[in-house]
Amino acid sequence: MSKTKAPKHLTTEARALWDRLMKEYQIEDEAGLLILQTALEAFERMRGAQAVIAVEGLQVTDRFDQKKAHPLTVTERDSRAAMLAALKALNLDLEPLQERAGRPAGR
Repeated sequence: MSKTKAPKHLTTEARALWDRLMKEYQIEDEAGLLILQTALEAFERMRGAQAVIAVEGLQVTDRFDQKKAHPLTVTERDSRAAMLAALKALNLDLEPLQERAGRPAGR
């Protein structure tokens, strides 16, 4: 297992995710570590936007007293896309959850 520790500026949740991914995929090359850090920084931005939206709501009222989407919904969406793109760039070998495609038997 790699001894590379999560960057200190990451949140506890992001560092735990770093540790799980490092344990499972043993990312050791510099490019892979940078991509993983980038993914988790985007993850943190997404979580931060989600926290504010949870308090303030999905809609806000503008200066004309009109409802509009909360501006952080764009940050949440873009951060999620950046995180997923970075994780995809890591080219992790993902094992299928089932032996065959489709719904589990009996459902």
